[in-house]
Amino acid sequence: MADLVEEEQQQVIGINEEGQNKVVTESEENNKRLHLEGQGEKDMPPASGNSIHRSSSRPQLDVSKAEIQSNVEDKYPTILLPNQSDDLSHLALDIGGSLIKLVYFSRHEGHSDDDKRKKSLKERLGLSNGNRRSFPILGGRLHFVKFETGKINECLDFIHSKQLHCGGLESRYSDAAADQNAIIKATGGGAYKYTDLFKERLGVSLDKEDEMDCLVAGANFLLKAIRHEAFTHMEGQKEFVQIDHNDMFPYLLVNVGSGVSMIKVDGDGKFERVSGTNVGGGTYWGLGRLLTKCKSFDELLELSQKGDNRTIDMLVGDIYGGLDYSKIGLSASTIASSFGKTISETKELENYRPEDISLSLLRMISYNIGQIAYLNALRFRLKRIFFGGFFIRGHAYTMDTISFAVQFWSNGDAQAMFLRHEGFLGALGAFMSYEKHGLDDLMVHQLVERFPMGAPYTGGKIHGPPLGDLNEKISWMEKFLQKGTEITAPVPMTPVAGTTGLGGFEVPLSKGSALRSDASALNVGVLHLVPTLEVFPLLADPKLYEPNTIDLADPSELEYWLTILSEHLPDLVDKAVASEGGTDDAKRRGDAFARAFSAHLSRLMEEPSAYGKLGLANLLEMREECLREFQFVDAYRSIKQRENEASLAVLPDLFVELDSMDEETRLLTLIEGVLAANIFDWGSRACVDLYHKGTIIEIYRMSRNKMRRPWRVDDFDVFKERMLRTGDKKRPPHRRALLFVDNSGADIVLGMLPLARELLRRGTEVVLVANSLPALNDVTAMELPDIVAEAAKHCDILRRAAEAGGLLVDAMINTDSSKENSSSVPLMVVENGCGSPCIDLRQVSSELAAAAKDADLIILEGMGRALHTNLYAQFKCDALKLAMVKNQRLAEKLIKGNIYDCICKYQPAS
Repeated sequence: MADLVEEEQQQVIGINEEGQNKVVTESEENNKRLHLEGQGEKDMPPASGNSIHRSSSRPQLDVSKAEIQSNVEDKYPTILLPNQSDDLSHLALDIGGSLIKLVYFSRHEGHSDDDKRKKSLKERLGLSNGNRRSFPILGGRLHFVKFETGKINECLDFIHSKQLHCGGLESRYSDAAADQNAIIKATGGGAYKYTDLFKERLGVSLDKEDEMDCLVAGANFLLKAIRHEAFTHMEGQKEFVQIDHNDMFPYLLVNVGSGVSMIKVDGDGKFERVSGTNVGGGTYWGLGRLLTKCKSFDELLELSQKGDNRTIDMLVGDIYGGLDYSKIGLSASTIASSFGKTISETKELENYRPEDISLSLLRMISYNIGQIAYLNALRFRLKRIFFGGFFIRGHAYTMDTISFAVQFWSNGDAQAMFLRHEGFLGALGAFMSYEKHGLDDLMVHQLVERFPMGAPYTGGKIHGPPLGDLNEKISWMEKFLQKGTEITAPVPMTPVAGTTGLGGFEVPLSKGSALRSDASALNVGVLHLVPTLEVFPLLADPKLYEPNTIDLADPSELEYWLTILSEHLPDLVDKAVASEGGTDDAKRRGDAFARAFSAHLSRLMEEPSAYGKLGLANLLEMREECLREFQFVDAYRSIKQRENEASLAVLPDLFVELDSMDEETRLLTLIEGVLAANIFDWGSRACVDLYHKGTIIEIYRMSRNKMRRPWRVDDFDVFKERMLRTGDKKRPPHRRALLFVDNSGADIVLGMLPLARELLRRGTEVVLVANSLPALNDVTAMELPDIVAEAAKHCDILRRAAEAGGLLVDAMINTDSSKENSSSVPLMVVENGCGSPCIDLRQVSSELAAAAKDADLIILEGMGRALHTNLYAQFKCDALKLAMVKNQRLAEKLIKGNIYDCICKYQPAS
């Protein structure tokens, strides 16, 4: 979940308690480590090779006996780390010549809570920690912050304000009692230059980590942990590359700072600096400053966007009368000599445009770096070359130039690749040099990247002071909206002609290809580390699984869905404000949410790949996260309650109707009921319009009457044959069914619960899989037990199964039938690990993963789960996908049908 009180310029990794169990230090190991610390570093065994030195200078993160704090009803439950010392190493730094990058840790405290239902689930599924909600409890977070090195005093003030140098704000230390022997990890040249300043201002010593060690450790971590970390950039087009972790090494890491270092990386802690060049970013900035009088690196880059290097560079065509030199593969536009044209001209420096000089310099240095990098890759037979460093900084033309050089000299055999988070390589590596940080074994499915309010501004630039709380964020935006206020903000004003739409600021365009200086500026999102997320074990082939059926790389598709989200925004704001009582505070937050989310949409319309490779599921989740960021925890709370009550009131009559039918008729009616009830979706404009035409029950009955076969996708007969065991292969009933439920109200009560009841009647265990967090009117795992308890009052099948599954442990229900219950198959509820209308099965909760191990039937219901993300998904077990299509464009593209067409897609185990 996006942190509601974090600074706008921060990027965050949240640390969940469950997955950290693998790095918990037992008491004997603690004693041994502390004993070694007491002996001092001189008695420690030397580090081998190029592995990072793991400092033992301070106690490290200890998550043993971690437990949930506060009531489970709280908006943001946290955990306590009872064995954690206040001396936790909270801070690591990368102090470069231009920027200071900080990585610091924060944690929470509270009171424990007991959840009997979770304990019952733990016992049945064999979970190691049933007393938890696997998402989104964050025991702590790693925060990433940037400061300009020239403003180091602001950085020191920031560290002091949060007491990061003495354990953070939670620490028992006061200013007077601060640990004067505290040591902070740091890398970069500034770790040496400013060591006395840190000692004088904060009373801390800087433990200097090798810069190359940190760069490599940070790069390896990101390539393993972030799914779309690496990308190529050719002719203004960005394409993300998925790196196979089993085939990641060796690679060449080219770090372009003031100079250039080229590092051959063979594994974790195994690397060698094989080459470099003194012609790098410092050369560009130094020569550019002398020749153009620019005052900053950014100003020089900006100049290049308006330049024409043909007035300065000698091209092949200049030598051959405008012709190519095709015999050796050189086009007329190839640069034969950088700055070569100035030799034959009598012009002085002031006669050349600074813009042209800047572009010529940029191309000269970028081509040179690309060529030397390729020659070193050729020398060691390396196919992958990753570029990073302050010189790159997401600049489109720079990346294009380097990519062209690599492609040209390798004849297309090698690729230049870039890293989205490359600005934090050193800082992250410095943080990882602390012992027991828990990041070493992180897997890609355990990281979730989110983009909070600050994400729409480009390139990770520093925009104003850190914002401490929600009120400050909203106030800042309100100030920005006042005409004439001089403030840089992360949300846009109304876009006008000639502006970027990202704050109303003029951005110069380049000639020709119209590459803007920030056209590919990369946004670093919020990285939540959730070790309890797992890959869904029933996917037939996780490597081939793609959780998006809509390709947003198609500009027309992206524009369509961004427009849909934008048009739906006013109605969503109304619901969100109403859910908080319609107070003035809620209205103010609703307005802030609308502006922040609009900024995301504007950013994506302008640069579709700014946030990495996004699908429709990501867009929908971004909207929900943005709501939570402004403390709208459940925008549809009151609507869901009303719909649940209305549906539960007619449920007994539906049970009577179903029980009067023969087996085959009942099964068909149940599937019709699921499809009919799925019409209730507040995420669909067409369905919202229906709500004004009748009550929930009237709409349900009308919909069910129209659910007559044949459906647009109709595999019911195959499913019926398997369920009723009437075919040639009479297989036993399914052992366990996972029912991925969708909306509250009629959808769950009149659709999926009766289907679950039928499966229970046949001896199949049923697991209802619901959202961990609210999203639109989707039912959540926390809400389901109460709904089941109400339904169970009218049905013995549900009552016995719910008791067996631990759902009614606190309910006032007659327990005299315990002997009868002992043989009942259970009905259970698990959370799916997400808070979106869609689900990415590469990242599900450990509860769901555990429940899936004995499952042989999956039922995915609803547009978000059965259409947007999993229509083409293949599973190891039987799968039934049920949905009513409530969007005309989706109907045409996916099933070549119309709105309100139905899908009943059955796929036997693959």
